[in-house]
Amino acid sequence: MTVSIPGAGTATLPKAGLTGLLQSWRSDVVAGFLVFLIALPLCLGIAMASGFPPQAGIISAIVGGLLVSRINGSFVTITGPAAGLIVVILDSVQELGAGDAMAGYRYTLAAIFFAGLIQVAMGLMKAGKMSAFFPASAVHGMLAAIGLIIIAKQIHVMLGVKPDAQTLFETIGAIPASLRDMNPEVAIIGFCGLGILAAWTLVGKTRLKAIPAPLLVVLIGMALARYFDLEDEHKYLFLPNAEWLPHHEFTLGPKFLVTLPQNFFAGFAFPDFHRAGELVFWRQVFTIALVGSLESLLSAAAVDKLDPYKRTSDLNRDVAAVGLGNALCGLIGGLPMIAEIVRSSANVNYGARTGWANFFHGLFLLFFVAVFPRLIHEIPLASLAALLVFTGYRLASPREFRKTLAIGWDQLAVFVITIVGVLATDLLIGVAIGVVAELMFHLWRSIEWRDVILLDRSVEETEPGVYHVQVAGAAFFGNYLALKSDLSAIPPGRTVIFDLSETSSVDHTVMENLHHFCEDYRGKGGYADIRGLDGLVAKSAHPLAPRKRVA
Repeated sequence: MTVSIPGAGTATLPKAGLTGLLQSWRSDVVAGFLVFLIALPLCLGIAMASGFPPQAGIISAIVGGLLVSRINGSFVTITGPAAGLIVVILDSVQELGAGDAMAGYRYTLAAIFFAGLIQVAMGLMKAGKMSAFFPASAVHGMLAAIGLIIIAKQIHVMLGVKPDAQTLFETIGAIPASLRDMNPEVAIIGFCGLGILAAWTLVGKTRLKAIPAPLLVVLIGMALARYFDLEDEHKYLFLPNAEWLPHHEFTLGPKFLVTLPQNFFAGFAFPDFHRAGELVFWRQVFTIALVGSLESLLSAAAVDKLDPYKRTSDLNRDVAAVGLGNALCGLIGGLPMIAEIVRSSANVNYGARTGWANFFHGLFLLFFVAVFPRLIHEIPLASLAALLVFTGYRLASPREFRKTLAIGWDQLAVFVITIVGVLATDLLIGVAIGVVAELMFHLWRSIEWRDVILLDRSVEETEPGVYHVQVAGAAFFGNYLALKSDLSAIPPGRTVIFDLSETSSVDHTVMENLHHFCEDYRGKGGYADIRGLDGLVAKSAHPLAPRKRVA
């Protein structure tokens, strides 16, 4: 089968399975190796920021590569630990462990195991469409809040300071003190890493850009760690002649480096199920399952748009496969995994053709951690913290606020309310607050209560190969799932016309989903168009802004 690739004419669609391995192994090995270079420091940093041992992140990526890549429903996604789950896992370790980090780790492994089983059940029950239920602004607000929390917690590690803080807001409030009391040589390593990541965003498409920025951060960090002799416990004076410094003596030592077992098998751990009968335990289970599934679905759908062959993932199979991988990780000491967007986009850019690139990325990680554990120990924590601070900034950058405001002030309100809700409570409650806020805006626009529950729609083949999709009443996130199910039954390669002339209002989430459906449908050789919007007034100039009929 051949497909049309923008800017490259037509190409043969890569095959799957062993045939695909024989056909595409050269490009997939190269892509897998380059993604491995990016994944190694991120896996270590995410694990430590989550309150897990460093090897837990690598275990997750290995399972994601070697197992999940063989049974999932996607083509070029990379599965492994992600920054978006740091907050969830760290909260679980702290709440279940009640001050005992090792106990919290093992209780959380049990929670990850059950969360994985729930994800398997969700995939079998075809819950891959559930991401459409959550309003887009609330989901983006959740991710921005996660970014802020990551920055607040990791900036102290980057500065070489341990703050005296118990709560999130105390941790945020301690940032000025940490900047004042930073360990200078550790901070130099951290700021160098942050500077490299920032500079790499300005580098154009040159050969230099081909070097993975995270790898460069780690290599320079290791060189500085050698120069500052972090391996040996010692004290040093920093600018002893500067009278304006409050003090000059600082301590360095191996505690500022990654700690990894010399024997790979010593890094495995087993879950503790003793708290499985408690409500607090199951709250963590459902949080891990819901947030992990939602992030994985959003990432897998986003990666499909990057795939040059325009293949569409089986999201239900993807959720089930990731769930099976998470259940296994929970049994052997790994972090939960998702379809990760940053590594997946790099995988596409490096020329990956099939899921074997994900397999090879896991294989390279397994080989490296088994053969070179001593080399990993030389990586400074400040370099990994810089990677996470930069990741957090990208999730919560001012650009995200501007993009949301461009859609409409109400979407910005939901975005900010969700952020505040997550920071003040937790992820599940914060997202629920965002969903309720979005619903209140719809009710304020005079949506009928009947429309909250049921979307008035019909799908009819008016002539051979032409499907007319009529939508009436209020179309918004809460009732869109029914329409999404109807659309999945339309065969590819046909003509689909959406008629919104009888709608009273259409929210941003529905506009975004319909727009993506049309893009994807056209990419598979069909034709799709949205009509009837001329009678609705948009809330802003953004093409996907909410719309309402004015009498």
